[in-house]
Amino acid sequence: MKTKQVVYWLPRVNALVVLSALFMVCSAVVRIVWACGEGAISRPTFCLQILLPIAANVIFVLMLFESGRDRLYRTAVPVWMGCVFFAAKALGFPSWVHMALCLLLYALVAVLYTATVTGRVPSQVPLWFLFGLPMLYHIVVEDRQKVGWPVHDWLPEVSVLCCMAALLCCSLAMRRRYPAAGEYVRRFGDRNDGRLLRSLSPIFAVSPYLMKTRNTAQNYIRDAVEITRAEQYIAQKRAAGMAHFGLLHVLLAAYVRTCARYPGLNRFIAGQRVYARDREIEVNMTVKKEMSLDSPDTVIKLRFDPADTADVVYQRFNAKVQEVKSTPEDTSFDALAGAFHLVPGLLLKFLVWVLQVGDYFGCLPRSLTRLSPFHGSLYITSMASLGIPPIFHHLYDFGNVPVFWSFGRKRRAFEYQRDGTVARRRYVDCCFVTDERIVDGFYFAAAMRSLQNLIHDPWQLDEPPEEIVQDQA
Repeated sequence: MKTKQVVYWLPRVNALVVLSALFMVCSAVVRIVWACGEGAISRPTFCLQILLPIAANVIFVLMLFESGRDRLYRTAVPVWMGCVFFAAKALGFPSWVHMALCLLLYALVAVLYTATVTGRVPSQVPLWFLFGLPMLYHIVVEDRQKVGWPVHDWLPEVSVLCCMAALLCCSLAMRRRYPAAGEYVRRFGDRNDGRLLRSLSPIFAVSPYLMKTRNTAQNYIRDAVEITRAEQYIAQKRAAGMAHFGLLHVLLAAYVRTCARYPGLNRFIAGQRVYARDREIEVNMTVKKEMSLDSPDTVIKLRFDPADTADVVYQRFNAKVQEVKSTPEDTSFDALAGAFHLVPGLLLKFLVWVLQVGDYFGCLPRSLTRLSPFHGSLYITSMASLGIPPIFHHLYDFGNVPVFWSFGRKRRAFEYQRDGTVARRRYVDCCFVTDERIVDGFYFAAAMRSLQNLIHDPWQLDEPPEEIVQDQA
């Protein structure tokens, strides 16, 4: 059964989308050329008639390609900016009637476009007439009266026509679909890597403004995980043909399953607000291509689903590690880090600041955050491979990773039982550093107990979870 709300989207490769972007770029270029020939320009005029429309043009183009597939509603922001520009321009018209009609038209454009791309209007056809008819009126009626004007005076009109053509092409390129039952529909405030949690208690909504960085909101947890039964489980997996199955796979699978039961662990803070990743669990880990002092480090990024079993975790992890170790070329992360390394120091500092601002407002492209080791659900590091105890590793202020998990080498312990006998146990010490702003201590404690239970009885991880808990709206 179809729902009332519609989801609009743009194809990634489409002639109309490309034309829309080209028209917007042409509009910005033409306005810059016009501004260069205007001579002295007052600051209010520069801001409203030059800077504002150019910014709207550029932002619209960026959002077409960065958000067109899943968050087309974001293009309403530059459209509103453009409407403010046109409204400011209309206030200078000598005719009150002409000014009133234009202001009414621009208000209609802003409202109808926003209502359409947010899914409240079930068809994009009204936009075709809204953009097409005024463009025809400009060409056939208004611009015919300006024949004979100098070329420089024509440039603002050409810039306006390019904007109209771009919006018309965009509305013609729009596709629509009806969301499935229970599907979350993205809206303003959401990011490309998470959805905004809007029903949090006030203390969680306010705490990111009081504790502004992850380093000022860190909690440290040290724990020891009993792995006697986990080692039996690992032996069974290896006997079944999984030659490289080890404790790391058990820990990862247990964490993924814990996120299925306690989705609050998969939240993150960005722009002083709390977001949920829901189904996608991103795990980062630093690895060496070879176990030697000279071997370079690289970062692998794995994506899991809450329904993944231990076998799926093993296959994905080993495939990624083998890909990194068997490929002589740099990974995508290495190439990105190498590109940043080529930037001069002072300029690099400015570039990082730009990226931080973009990340704050959720404007970084998903392709970049997918490569970034500073964005994800968990950063895990094994000190066991180095033969040392686990460390408390700080969280990164750049990015949004909320949990850092470090575990050390295995150790033996002899413990007295209730009957007076002594039993030998095997343990692994773990250190967690968490961002306390995502959930409270009681929630973390419950999640840690669940994690311990899964590691103590890892056979639970052979089957998908009976239920995947959804985070609050």
